Amino acid sequence: MNGFQIDKDMLRQWRRLAHTHFPALCQPRSPQSHKGTFGTLAIVGGSEGMAGSITLAGMAALHCGCGKVWLGFHQPALPMPLLAQQPEIMLSTAGRLLQRSDITAWVIGCGLGTDTSALTMLTECLQQNSTTMLLDADALNLVAQQPALLTSNQNKQNIILTPHPGEAARLLHCTISEIQSNRHQAVRRLAEQYGAWVVLKGHQSLIASPNGRIQQNETGNSGLATAGSGDVLAGIIGSLLAQRIPPEQAVFAGVWLHGAAADILAASETGPIGLCASEIAAAVRWLRNRLTNSA
Repeated sequence: MNGFQIDKDMLRQWRRLAHTHFPALCQPRSPQSHKGTFGTLAIVGGSEGMAGSITLAGMAALHCGCGKVWLGFHQPALPMPLLAQQPEIMLSTAGRLLQRSDITAWVIGCGLGTDTSALTMLTECLQQNSTTMLLDADALNLVAQQPALLTSNQNKQNIILTPHPGEAARLLHCTISEIQSNRHQAVRRLAEQYGAWVVLKGHQSLIASPNGRIQQNETGNSGLATAGSGDVLAGIIGSLLAQRIPPEQAVFAGVWLHGAAADILAASETGPIGLCASEIAAAVRWLRNRLTNSA
């Protein structure tokens, strides 16, 4: 069991929920499959001092079942880090990744920065209109400064925004207290204004579809209030999108898996206090395999 523990009744409930709400997550894999079958995710970010952000996202993406993961650093003058803990992750620059034709989903913003070069990189990424993209962290801050980046995009049904309350406040040009006082209204406004899928992170994260339908996640605990947790969530959702799971299942499923992994870790006496973001991915893998085995 890799040291993980969870109440059997809870696991049965999770299996029923997963099969009902995101059945694509539970499909067994064909013995004829190969790494290309499960998609290629590109993660763009990692400015100076922030390489850990996209590294965490990449590790989470692999553990969640993505076939291949590229990290694209947007400042090529920086030396590439050596990812000894996860050598399966491929490293490049963001510019070179934009020239690839095999990317099936993008995650943009983890440690990206908000300078002019970051804005240029985000603009170029958003021109890849045929590919699903998740915008997180600094990508959201850039959109808050330049709303036309999304309002002019013709493929908004394939855009996912994952703000925490502070980023949501910047996107809506209001205060954090206004966001938190009516989170349902805030997530609906974000979805309507930007025509995108939106995850408003926090206790019982809310997921809104582009047409304003809202779902509330019930998994997770205070252990997720730790540095890098949002990067891991971005990697999980991005991984599911890269595996070609439809956004209407992948977005909610990613949020649910992220929270459930924290619950598994807490039940296994790892957290909630002191839970580290890098520990979440292994619990996600453990749960995904148990959901699939029950299919």
